Amino acid sequence: MSTQPVDAEDEILNHFSEWEKRRYVPGPGEPALPPQLTDFASKTADDVMKEINRLPFFMTELDETDGEGGENMGVEALKSLVYEGEPIDVATNFKNQGNESFKGKQYKTAINYYSQGLEVERGEEGAKDALTVSLYINRAACELELKNYRSCINDCKAALSIDPKNVKACYRSGRAFFAVSRFDEAKEILRYGLALDPENASIAATLKQIEKRETTIREAKLKKEKEVKEMELKKSILANAIQLRHIRIIKSSRPTELLEDAKIRLEDELDHESQLIFPAMLVYPTLDEFDYVAKISELTSPLELLETVLNRPKEWFEDPKHKDFLPKKLECYMETESGGLIKLGKKVALNEALMADQPSVPLFDNSLRMYVLPKSESPAWISNWSKEAALAKRIV
Repeated sequence: MSTQPVDAEDEILNHFSEWEKRRYVPGPGEPALPPQLTDFASKTADDVMKEINRLPFFMTELDETDGEGGENMGVEALKSLVYEGEPIDVATNFKNQGNESFKGKQYKTAINYYSQGLEVERGEEGAKDALTVSLYINRAACELELKNYRSCINDCKAALSIDPKNVKACYRSGRAFFAVSRFDEAKEILRYGLALDPENASIAATLKQIEKRETTIREAKLKKEKEVKEMELKKSILANAIQLRHIRIIKSSRPTELLEDAKIRLEDELDHESQLIFPAMLVYPTLDEFDYVAKISELTSPLELLETVLNRPKEWFEDPKHKDFLPKKLECYMETESGGLIKLGKKVALNEALMADQPSVPLFDNSLRMYVLPKSESPAWISNWSKEAALAKRIV
């Protein structure tokens, strides 16, 4: 007949549960409980289990109190057992426990063990032996895994101050210096370690990694510097090209969203004589509409621009308000620097207007702004044009 194993704590709980049901209550003339049992007479099974749990042998969870705010002397006695024996034996035991935790990748626990081992060693008049060095470099290995690079470096320094020829301390501190991009210090300590152990493949590989990283950083820096210089050169060429053409640029106080990032550029960014390229905004004041063209050349004529934007379905022109919006029935105007208007020849390149000194016709917000309306409606629109209102819309 097979039986299932019974958990010790469950068995005790079951026992006290039954005991609680049959708890002794003395009747008239019956003897009282013995003094050593009197304290338990009024306690439940849970209360009794808590009392038992404070006995180290029966502990199912750590309770460092005596239940009344004082120390649990049983636990303190168990703790003291850890430090029984010769200091070197105690420190070795902590080291071994740390090694087991390290193997299980429990690095924080391992650090605690190594630290306790070092406390024991330091307590013995600052003994500086192989065990102390081993505790330092093992703790450094944990710190390296946890990316606590400063602590790793400090532990390696402590180990090297005791054993200047410890190669592991050289390697681990070199890795930590490398991780925080302190390449010169990393190379110095690793080269020292390699001098101690010329066949150390890990140190040699780390040195190669550092050299590769330095090369990558150097190349990226040179590339960035080249890009910055090239950008500055292009900006200078563009500024000269605009200046040579006598083109002015004015900023509006409230530019349309489409023009917030508008840019002027040269067709060949390294040749100031190549064509200027910029956006164009065609405004239809009698329709309260506009067209935006992302890129046009300074050599484009108003007619070419109109033929591009008005290449629309036949139905669009059948709308009465659009019936006169055929290129041959339209007139084009640009705003002058003084706030007035100038009429453009539809077959003349735009740069002729932009490069003229009188009247001076600027670009607005790095973009061409051209007003387009039917000939029949232009006299009324022009008569209502206000220089003051136009100038008020600009940034002074």
